[in-house]
Amino acid sequence: MKRYHSMIRQSAVTALAAVGLIGSAAAQSTIDIGLVQPLTGAFAAAGTDVVNGAKIAADEINAKGGVLGKKLELIIEDTKSNPTEAAAVTEKLVVRDKVPVLMGASASTATLAVMPKLMEYKVPMLVETSSSSKITTSGNPYIFRIAPPSEVAVVAKIVKKIGIHKADFLVVNNDWGRGTADEFSKVLKDNGIAVGLVERMDQGAQDMNAQLVKLKGSGADTLFVTTAVEQLSLVLKQAASLGLNVRLISTGGSQNPDQLITNVGKAADGTWHLVFFTPWSPEATPDPTAAKAFVAEWNKRGLPFGGLTSSFRGYDGIRAITEAIRIAGKAEPEAIRAALWKVNILGLNGPIKFQKDGPQGQESGQSTPNVYLVKIDSGKVTVPKI
Repeated sequence: MKRYHSMIRQSAVTALAAVGLIGSAAAQSTIDIGLVQPLTGAFAAAGTDVVNGAKIAADEINAKGGVLGKKLELIIEDTKSNPTEAAAVTEKLVVRDKVPVLMGASASTATLAVMPKLMEYKVPMLVETSSSSKITTSGNPYIFRIAPPSEVAVVAKIVKKIGIHKADFLVVNNDWGRGTADEFSKVLKDNGIAVGLVERMDQGAQDMNAQLVKLKGSGADTLFVTTAVEQLSLVLKQAASLGLNVRLISTGGSQNPDQLITNVGKAADGTWHLVFFTPWSPEATPDPTAAKAFVAEWNKRGLPFGGLTSSFRGYDGIRAITEAIRIAGKAEPEAIRAALWKVNILGLNGPIKFQKDGPQGQESGQSTPNVYLVKIDSGKVTVPKI
């Protein structure tokens, strides 16, 4: 467990501990938010970026006096990129730390594993990254998602404009990957585009040559790839070595195109990526002033520029949770859950306002952010007008 707070707060705790006063006095001075994120393992890069974005939001809010007269404190747990661990640390945050609200859990498999704990303990969670459609359609009223269920709406708009005739898929073999392939395939077929092979790869796999050889011979002009940036880097290297000459589009919104350029160099040239925030062009976002300020603060902290395509999720997530606490007027789980339905703020990639999704009477909340298609050309990220 990691606690994140300002140096002022940390000094105060140290002083209280010295005189034996730490305990309820310290606990009452903050509002705790539990973060369930992968800080180690296959999805560590995205999880770390989300946490860093959350810290920037918490620092900004605390600098302005916090919420309800109290400072925010982020209590951070590492899922180790493992769904079972995600469920275990969620339970610790709720039972031991008694957090009234959570944010997590990055990968769809992790979030799906956590969801029964939310029902059991009746604590709301803001979902900042996970895209599986099951998350908001399973009948869990403690789920509020700011990530899109997938980028299918954008795919429907762009497929004809960029000239896709036949598409294959290479996806990580989990709920996120399989769900993306299913949802995208339906949209493509509805638009008269042929769907060829759907190849899967294990989360920890490092050699995808067998799948790529099959895909090379399929006759498709486009390959959609769904996996984390670390594995995507390997896919790009291996595809280049095999001479795979197709339009490659990554999905998921957290692919860190800049990190891909660093990792694989020229093998990234010509690839396309669906992202939810455009730090290369803040003026293209719904709130250019806020986007520029966020990018500036990120750079000021010496954090990797490539992390911005994930970190904004943590930033927007903490802002949305804080607004719900303000509306609720108290930091209690049920009050925050009810207040999340009333949140209406402008995030870095669009309005955050929850609509009902799922079975009647057990609906989850789903917000609809913007999605962008970017391209890497000559080692630079561009935002083509499509």
